[in-house]
This record gives sequence, C-alpha cells and structure tokens, in this order.
Amino acid sequence: MLQAPGCDEYDPNNLPVEEARRRIAQLVRPVAETETVPLREALDRVLAADVASPLDVPPAANSAMDGYALRGADLPAGGEAVLEVVGTVFAGHPFAGEVGPGQAVRIMTGAPLPRGADTVVMQEHARREGDRVAIGPGHRPGQNVRHAGEDIARGSTVLAAGRRLVPADLGVLASLGVAEVAVRRRPRVAFFSTGDELCPVGEPLAEGQIYDSNRYTLHGLLARLGVEVQDLGLIPDDRAAIEDAFARAAAGADAVITSGGVSVGEADFVKETLEKLGQVNFWKIAMKPGKPLAVGRLGEALFLGLPGNPVSVMATFYQFAQPALRALAGESHTEPLALRVPAAERLRKRPGRTDFQRGVLERDAAGRLVVRSTGAQGSHVLTSMSRANCFIVLPADWGDVEPGTEVEVQPFFGLV
Repeated sequence: MLQAPGCDEYDPNNLPVEEARRRIAQLVRPVAETETVPLREALDRVLAADVASPLDVPPAANSAMDGYALRGADLPAGGEAVLEVVGTVFAGHPFAGEVGPGQAVRIMTGAPLPRGADTVVMQEHARREGDRVAIGPGHRPGQNVRHAGEDIARGSTVLAAGRRLVPADLGVLASLGVAEVAVRRRPRVAFFSTGDELCPVGEPLAEGQIYDSNRYTLHGLLARLGVEVQDLGLIPDDRAAIEDAFARAAAGADAVITSGGVSVGEADFVKETLEKLGQVNFWKIAMKPGKPLAVGRLGEALFLGLPGNPVSVMATFYQFAQPALRALAGESHTEPLALRVPAAERLRKRPGRTDFQRGVLERDAAGRLVVRSTGAQGSHVLTSMSRANCFIVLPADWGDVEPGTEVEVQPFFGLV
C-alpha cells in the first residue's frame, strides 16, 4: 500500500489534509458577541462562560435505595441485629426526629437521611416484624447513601465555556436551579451555488442542465450546526454576478460558503473573484473526493469555496467547513470520532491522495464491527452518501485495501 512513483493522483502542490485543517483553524475568528437565553432555548448553543455550581448536588445526604436507615455501629458482625422502627421518611419530607442506638427508620429512595443515621440496608435484605426489623450480617457502614455534593460540589465548574450544550447538560443546569445561561451568538453563514448548468428545483430542466442539489445539502448540513443561514440562491457563471454575490454575502456574514466554480475551467470564477475581493490562503488539497477547495477571507468573513460535485461538497464540508464553523461559534476543539475496523471487502484506491470513501459500518455474522463500501465512489454519485453511515479514511500513500485489513472509519453520528 505504498505510493506509486509517477501516480496520476499525486500532485506536490496539493496540501495534505491535516495541513489544510491547520491553516483553516488559523483563519477562524470566533464570534465575540454573547447573549443570555432561557434554559429551554440553550440546546446546541455554545456556552460563553464557565458555569459554577451555586449549591451541592445532592444538597443533602439521601438514600440510594428503599430500605431502612440506621446507625452503622448497629450492624451485626454475625447473627442478626433486631432494631426498633421509629418512623418512615419519604423523598421531599425530612424526618423530624433522630435515629438513636438500636433504632431504624423506614426510608424511600431519594429521601433525606435522618439525623443519627449513616447507613441504609435494602428492604430485600431486612425482615420486618411489626415495629421491629431484623438485619443480618454482610453489610458495611455508610452503604447505599448518596452524600451531599457527591455529584456536584458547590463552587465547582460544572460546564466549561466553549461547550456545545446537549440535552443532558440542560438537565444538569436545571438541577442547579439555573434558569438562563450566557451563550455565544450564532454564526451567520451565507451560501450560494454557481453554475450555468444548474437548474432550480421545481423548474423544468433544459437540455444540458441538472438540478441544483448542493444548496439543499448545504442547508441541511448548516441547519444541523445551528448557525443562522442566509441562502443567496443560484448564481450564474458570470463575473459581475459572482462579484455581486460576494459583496452581499460578506456584508453581514461571519462565513461565506460556495459550491462550484473553484476548478481551473474557463468559467470557474469563484477563486478568481476571491483573489480580487479578498484573500486566498490555498485552493488545492490532496484528498478524494474534493481536491479543489478555495479557502481564505472575504472582508471579515471566513471563506470556503467548496467543489461543485455533490459528494465532494459533503466530504469537504464534513472535513473542513464543519470544524471551522464549530470553532467560529466558539466551540472547544474536538476531534471527529474515529474507529479502526476490518474491511469486509476489497477497497479500490490509487496512491496519491487521502481518500474518504463512503462506507457502511455494520456487524458481521460473528457480531464484529466491519465496514464495506457503498459501491460506486464517483464524486457525482450522491446516493453513495445517502446509503453510507461513515467515511472510510484511506491514507494518501495507500493503494488497494485487501479484505480483513484494519481501516479507519469516521461514523457520521460522530461528525454531526
């Protein structure tokens, strides 16, 4: 699986994938504005500041089981201990008295531990007889008790700035009594497609035309990231029209994303316009699909000119645009989830570029995770993305991959 000399896939001017990621990260300027939102509106927003706990969670020692609260000193070393049951305590209703020597209190899960008690014996391990309960050996002092601050200690940092809030985080914040939270403003992303061959969805195709699928794909990808989306539509292959679209996009956007027009054809004006109105950092990457990728700045906005082929759009978005937009939103850096699993079949590859093949991660007859190809891997075969649940990432210097070879996969659920 070594690189073949003189391979058509190899171009020394193409940036390696990791170097491209590094350069894009250097271009990102996270949004600085913040806002305070109600907790129910904070899902998928990025925290603007650390959240410190105003209280202990749980606020007081409580029972982890239904059973009997007692003094650990009354547990028998052997035989049985018979204790007097002096009351019952439910969750939300503290016990008014105190548990003394030789006494126990019937207690429910979550109920505060009575004064004097430090241990809970499960009801299945106790024998009740009237106002007495018999406890056998094998228990230890302090068992089945949740201590104050065991989950969260007062004053500790619960969630750090830069975290994208997930449903569990909302529950954690609610458990602290937090009703609203400071988050970063959502990044504003303007996008459009270019190409005379493209036809708007819903209109009849003229000869030589295809429907503009990329704007719908990009809208879905951007919507999942929770950014503010501005769709500027379909722009023809015309210098003046593209310059006008660039100006409108840069006027209020934090990032501008285009699809198409970044190759070397005579009617590909996106890179040319970016050079005129902004700054080009690089525009070719050693990856497949998605070699042409114009990256730079357009005024204050980050610019990402994606290729025109539909699979290339998705591959470059996942690998470059998505992490850049997350960083733009102020999110702390996280690497995409990657697994190593055996290839279930032979995978075709030519050395020279990192290959992001579309795959299906599944279990074989023995229950092991394996990965197989979705089939045809052309950059125009959009159904290869629809059928896939992962990328199969094959390094630039690899050739064909034989069945059983361990390969890296990026599950889509780890990317979105």
